[in-house]
Amino acid sequence: LAPTTLRILDAYVIHKSRDLRACLSGSLVRFLSRGDVPRFVDQSIGANHNGDQTVQNSSAEVRLPSRTAQDDRAFDSAMANAASGMAVHDDCKLKFLELKAKRTFRFIVYKIEEQQKQVVVEKLGEPGQSHDDFAASLPADECRYAVFDFDFVTAESCQKSKIFFVAWSPDTARVRSKMIYASSKDRFKRELDGIQVELQATDPTEMDLDVFKSRAN
Repeated sequence: LAPTTLRILDAYVIHKSRDLRACLSGSLVRFLSRGDVPRFVDQSIGANHNGDQTVQNSSAEVRLPSRTAQDDRAFDSAMANAASGMAVHDDCKLKFLELKAKRTFRFIVYKIEEQQKQVVVEKLGEPGQSHDDFAASLPADECRYAVFDFDFVTAESCQKSKIFFVAWSPDTARVRSKMIYASSKDRFKRELDGIQVELQATDPTEMDLDVFKSRAN
């Protein structure tokens, strides 16, 4: 073949090789985005001067974008969930939203089902029920989480309300139960968007009406 023809063929081969390289790179990115790194790829991961991750192998180099803040929050949530080992039943969030938006309930008591490793709704307080009814709904020797919609009057005679999150851990509860509730509390509380005050109590005096009043103001 003439030299000009050979140069044209070489340029065409190089162009097609780049297309193939891009295609393979895109496939690898899709693999990595799903977390499915193929075992046959000999790869090394490092960071460039911009902080981006790179994956190198014998046929292609793929640059992965830096993690976003949303990725970090999702990762932290997943790690917290794995650390506590507790799932959250959908009703827990749905009933809380009803309490917050519609004031359908005065309080909600949550229980950890240790066998199912899940937080569930145990009791719902009617809107007309009082602080005494709420306090009576918590068992004397078992841990619970609870949410209470507390009405109060300010010093300026304004009627207000605040949503309390109560971590109830009585001294008489089992040590294992205390540990499970303590390790799962922060992860569970993040599921309830709208909590305004947190209260931790180990006996009834730490959650009587005066305590609620002082913490609300």
